[in-house]
Amino acid sequence: MSNHYLVTGSGPVGTTVALALANNGHSVVLATRSGGGPEHPAIRRMRADALDPAQVAAAMAGATAVFHCIHAAYSARAWAETLPRAEELVLAAAGDRGIPVLFPESLYSYSNPERPMAENSPRNAAGGKRGVRTALLNARAASGTHTVSVVASDFYGPHVENAHAGARMLESVFAGRRLLAVGNPAQPHSFTYMPDLAAAMVRAAEREDLWNTVLHAPTAQPSSQRAMAEAYAAAADRPAPKVTGMSGGILRAIGLVHPATRELAEMAYQFDNPFMMDSTRSESLLGLSPTPLADGARATVDWWRETHPA
Repeated sequence: MSNHYLVTGSGPVGTTVALALANNGHSVVLATRSGGGPEHPAIRRMRADALDPAQVAAAMAGATAVFHCIHAAYSARAWAETLPRAEELVLAAAGDRGIPVLFPESLYSYSNPERPMAENSPRNAAGGKRGVRTALLNARAASGTHTVSVVASDFYGPHVENAHAGARMLESVFAGRRLLAVGNPAQPHSFTYMPDLAAAMVRAAEREDLWNTVLHAPTAQPSSQRAMAEAYAAAADRPAPKVTGMSGGILRAIGLVHPATRELAEMAYQFDNPFMMDSTRSESLLGLSPTPLADGARATVDWWRETHPA
């Protein structure tokens, strides 16, 4: 059955979700401030500001569900200034229509990231960007609107560039140069394949029994930054690059005089130590399995070659 959906935001998550819906035969309004996004016969790109109630309501007309995928500049201040208000407006409009809102979510709010993080792990992290994510999850839980938050670890895959396993890693592989990674590149780390996150969000929207829950996107067994680079190299038939790391302590020292590095250093704990998520329960609930790393790396390398010709 064909449905009509609203997707807000055309970053890698919004783009992948919109294309997944359109390729499954649904109609999509993709709402962004710029009116941009992927071209597809089933996707209508629309200019709309997520902070404007009238524009949000207009974009939502006729929608069966909303996939709220906007982002803001990578800082706690920018997130706190923009994201809660945008979510409040979207939740209110969706609640008036009795439709659910699906959110991509990170592992930032998990209280004990040194342990494998499962769906029932505590999510009470405070301060900085971690605290903003905790507050957003709490607001969704308190809302009268149906919501689903689908948690993913660091992204990789087509359309993913501004990520630890994104453009910098792919450029190092194709240029045959050293990759400077955050933290210890050999530490176990979970990476979520972007199409697997999109598939989980789409499936959850269709399942009322999964509304008002926090799910984990199907995510393969933990890898490492070095193993990710090696997987890309194997898929590209290139030598694996040398990978070295910069510890969180060094990043924090640089961050004293460089604000962007300070924001990155705040999350360095994810790479200095093992950082692992468990999606077993959600995989069973959703009836989905994670894409094997070799297959995801191959698809990512193919996309990179198509969009970044040498």
